[in-house]
Amino acid sequence: MALVGVSKKQPLEVVRSAIEDGLTDIGENYLQEAKRKFSSLPPVRKHFIGHLQTNKAKAVVELFDVVQSVDRIEAGQALDNAARGLGKVLPVLLQINISPTDRFGCPPEEAARLAGALRDLSGLRLDGVMAIGPFTDAPDEISRAFELAAKTFAGVGGSTLSIGMSGDWRQAVRAGSTMIRLGTALFGSRNTAP
Repeated sequence: MALVGVSKKQPLEVVRSAIEDGLTDIGENYLQEAKRKFSSLPPVRKHFIGHLQTNKAKAVVELFDVVQSVDRIEAGQALDNAARGLGKVLPVLLQINISPTDRFGCPPEEAARLAGALRDLSGLRLDGVMAIGPFTDAPDEISRAFELAAKTFAGVGGSTLSIGMSGDWRQAVRAGSTMIRLGTALFGSRNTAP
C-alpha cells in the first residue's frame, strides 16, 4: 500500500518533518503552491493530484513525477507533448468520476476507451486509476463508489488504484486500493487563512 501525503495548504515544516520521518510521496493540487514548496523539501516522489489545465502541462511535467488526474484526452495529449519535449515518459493515472458531487473525472463507462487513447501516447505510461470518493458520511454510498472504482480499474488495468483520503481510506483499502492520499489525517488541519 502506497501512501501519498497531500501537502496542500500544510506548513512547510510539518511536511518536511514527515519526509524526514520516512514519507516518500507528496501530492499537491496546485502548481503555484507546489513550486513554492518543493524547492524547500528533501527529495520525494511528487504527485500532481489537481485538475490539469492544459496550458500548464509543461510546467506540471517539469515539476512532478506522476500526474494522477488525467480525465480527458486533451489533458493526456498536452502532457504527452510536454513529456516528449523534455525527453521523459511520465507515469499517469486516469481519473474517473465516481461521485455525484465531483466536477472532474472521466465517466467510468468511458474509461476503457480513454485508457486506450492514453496508451497510444508515447510520452505517457498509464499506471492505473484514481478517483475521489463521494463527500458523505454514509458508509454504504462510499463503499459502492469505491467498488465502482475497483471494477473500472480492473477493466483499465495497471498497477495503481489510487482511492481513499483522510475520511474514507478504510473503505478504500477494503475495496482494494493500492494507494491512499492523506492530508489532514497525516499532517493535521489545513491552514485556511487567505
